[in-house]
Amino acid sequence: MTLNFDVLIDSDDYSVDMTSGLETLQGASEVTRQIAETLLTEHVPQHLTSASRVRTKLKRTFSGSYGQIYSLEINDETLGERYKRIGKKTFLELMSYFINEALYLESPALSAKSERFINNMLDLEEKLIEQLRKSSLKHLHAASIYSNKTVKIRHRSSAFTIADINKTTFGTLQPKTDRNKVLIEASITRFNINTGNGRLLIKGDDSTVAFGFPSKYKEVKQAAKKKFSSNLDNNNGLPNEAWATLKLEAHTLQLGDGQIIKYLIEKVSE
Repeated sequence: MTLNFDVLIDSDDYSVDMTSGLETLQGASEVTRQIAETLLTEHVPQHLTSASRVRTKLKRTFSGSYGQIYSLEINDETLGERYKRIGKKTFLELMSYFINEALYLESPALSAKSERFINNMLDLEEKLIEQLRKSSLKHLHAASIYSNKTVKIRHRSSAFTIADINKTTFGTLQPKTDRNKVLIEASITRFNINTGNGRLLIKGDDSTVAFGFPSKYKEVKQAAKKKFSSNLDNNNGLPNEAWATLKLEAHTLQLGDGQIIKYLIEKVSE
């Protein structure tokens, strides 16, 4: 079973520095395989080998900036059947979701099927995201780091964008922790009850920000967890201006320019 993708590196002259270009292609292969193997085997691969039942294969280049087609090859009947059960649309949504989560970016709205799949992954989600951050996403950013290029991964036939990265998104892989406490009033827009990670919308803002907890999630009191899930449930279906909020005390993860990319919640009240 084969899925075709392409990597598009922004270039005015249809060329790219060979060293950073090859590293970017390596990163595209790694993130694709790591996500695919996790979804299909329910195990996060620590090492990618040529013996794997899930492989990537370089194909031809194409015109338009600098473009390279590659494929994901599922060489196992059992894994192929699992892919069919997941479905192409959900599979692509999940690929995009995990890359965005690893980069602290907001994902497009997920289908109900994708939401259910994520909720059933338990701690696999967090393990996969941490694995993506170790090296594969850094490799994917090589053309952005060294040549200031925008890089996209797309599903070939639908042109669905799975990843859209640049020099700024690379900064999310090297965040700094600011221990100073901040007080915010926000609504919960996404919350994973298994990991404690999610996204929130600060009152008066237009875009959401990632949040989590500084301690191990299992150590967070059940009453606090309930406040987050209840806020999300109670606001479901209401216009934004009618959303209930929570008062939160947190410290933050920031980019080098001070932009906050994640709130680490220390205290919550209604």
